[in-house]
Amino acid sequence: MFDAATTTLLRAVLDEVCENVSARETGARTHVASKILEAATRGEVSLEGLRQVGRDALSRVPTIWR
Repeated sequence: MFDAATTTLLRAVLDEVCENVSARETGARTHVASKILEAATRGEVSLEGLRQVGRDALSRVPTIWR
């Protein structure tokens, strides 16, 4: 789907955005990852654009996943 460089970028953004989210909070991390992936699929591949998508997704994680 994505080349190696883009995949690495997506992983780095996810890790950065979720640095304060426990690894046990898989629902929250999955939500953020899916939003970042959706944005990349639509063509957003800039570092800052993906960071913003990730931050927005994290701020909108359903309370039950926090």
